[in-house]
Amino acid sequence: MVQTIIQKILVANRGEIACRVIKTCKLLGIQTVAVYSEVDANAPHVRMADEAVSIGPAVASQSYLDLEKIVKVCLITKADAVHPGYGFLSENAQFAQICAENNIIFIGPRPESILAIGDKISSKVLLVTRAPQVPLLPGYNGDDQSVDTLANESLKIGFPVLLKASAGGGGKGMRIVKSTNQLNEEILSAQGESQRSFSDSRLLVEKYIETARHIEIQIFGDMHGDVVAIFERECSVQRRHQKIVEI
Repeated sequence: MVQTIIQKILVANRGEIACRVIKTCKLLGIQTVAVYSEVDANAPHVRMADEAVSIGPAVASQSYLDLEKIVKVCLITKADAVHPGYGFLSENAQFAQICAENNIIFIGPRPESILAIGDKISSKVLLVTRAPQVPLLPGYNGDDQSVDTLANESLKIGFPVLLKASAGGGGKGMRIVKSTNQLNEEILSAQGESQRSFSDSRLLVEKYIETARHIEIQIFGDMHGDVVAIFERECSVQRRHQKIVEI
């Protein structure tokens, strides 16, 4: 295997995560390219990077989620790799595949891995198929995404239910529903937010557990087969389904 030395990374994100990636690159002596929408022209990550390129309007679907535009900027700036941060294109298998086709290192999972576990619906299907002994919350993760079907499945599960964007992260596209009064409205709202944030409106429905704890175990692996587990993290302290403190 030929090992590529990364000399320049394009950070395909904004805000805190982009700043953190850029700071780390500086420590490693790696040049960085920031991308930004019109509204982020004076954002901290733009000022911190060695280069910065405008990628369009404030609407994420026309800037940060435009994968072809991001790849084009990588080629123009001769970036060796792209770091997607979290959210946006970080779990987009098509983006990872296009990067590979253009000899751009995608700092993240392989496309086939993203397809298998990067999507919440696909992850549940994978577990049911390959590890049926793993207990899962009662829920619906079917192909029929009509409002009527999602509403009927929610009623079958019983309130409270959690509507959850299949392609989501960062608390986007999530709604807790405790009665039928606002069910259809919340489904439409969650679908709309999911589409705007991830270009994917699909939802899954789960039984909402009000007293649950959120425990994570992160596992990292590289292309050489090295794997390391980063122990457990307590992530139950949240606001709007976004983690505030991780211990």
